[in-house]
Amino acid sequence: MEADDLTAEALRELRAPRAYPALSLTLPTHRREPDNAQDPVRLRNVLAEAEHRIDADPDIARQARIDLKARLAKAAAEVDLRHAEEGLVLFATTAEHQIWTLPREVPERVVLSDTFLTRNLVAAKAQFRPYWVLVVAGDRATLWSGVGESLTEHVTDGFPAEPEALEWDVQREERVGDQPSTFRDEETKRFLRTVDTALGDLLGADPRPLYLVGLPQAVGLLEEVGSATKGAAGRVLSGGLVNGPDRLLREELRPARAAYAEQEADRVAGLLDEARGRKTFAAGLDEVWEAARESRVSLVAVEEHYQQTVRLTEGHLAAVGAEAVAEPGSWERGVREDIVDELVEAALDQGAEVVFLPDGTLTDHDRIAAVLRY
Repeated sequence: MEADDLTAEALRELRAPRAYPALSLTLPTHRREPDNAQDPVRLRNVLAEAEHRIDADPDIARQARIDLKARLAKAAAEVDLRHAEEGLVLFATTAEHQIWTLPREVPERVVLSDTFLTRNLVAAKAQFRPYWVLVVAGDRATLWSGVGESLTEHVTDGFPAEPEALEWDVQREERVGDQPSTFRDEETKRFLRTVDTALGDLLGADPRPLYLVGLPQAVGLLEEVGSATKGAAGRVLSGGLVNGPDRLLREELRPARAAYAEQEADRVAGLLDEARGRKTFAAGLDEVWEAARESRVSLVAVEEHYQQTVRLTEGHLAAVGAEAVAEPGSWERGVREDIVDELVEAALDQGAEVVFLPDGTLTDHDRIAAVLRY
């Protein structure tokens, strides 16, 4: 599964308590050569570490060890590193397993607990904020789900949509030479209203930025007869893309997505400036972390590739080096390689907005900043 599959319902299910042991395994992976050559070796090593942890845990009964290791082996056999992204997350219990590929780097870790470790999934989805792409023509509409550079056609919830067979007055056509106008006749308007209704229902259930693609006549008529697209993040006035392919659609969308990202960066910069004036502003990892722990953040802005390994001591964070991470049992002693992901998950759980900005945007604020509720 991919970050786009992490719906609110899926996250609730993943976070549900499970009988001990619930195993979470995370591993950084690579999309391209030559770096991806190391992935199979690293996967074997972390699987071996997981088996060692299972065997060494006195709280795991013998049969549970056997069942969990068998489930882990089954999950490992299903991992396809040929289609790896930047991170791999594997969850397993004695009765189930799940495999997630993420477009965001994760630390290498094995955790045994009574819940799954979801912070890396949540942060990946927040960083690569999903979006919708509606491609419309007078006789067909398709919907695409996007995460980062990945686009997949959405084939449910009323999509793809096509009008019912149109009837035309042949005698009238012969008499006056009239032809049905693709963008004027009532049947087309009726069709586009159904598209608008289906889209509105979907946006209500799964709100995301929406990009609208189509010829000016189709886009204009859809906006005339409906309201679901009025707040679109961007419009691409180009035809011939209603059936994709995803590669061409992605290329056409790139300028619109870049413009929207720039608008978002300007909006966030304005909010941070206002917060400084009101003295409801926090900057730096330790300060933002403390505010998030106190449920005081309303918005967190963080640079896209900001990662920091820290030691959590008495509620404060202190940066540590690679040698601390390599120590056996470092995670249990408070070392957190994914503290930014942990902070992002905590902020989102409190209903805060989290925005990832290009690297270098927040240099003056130690790469992370927040607007506080008070």
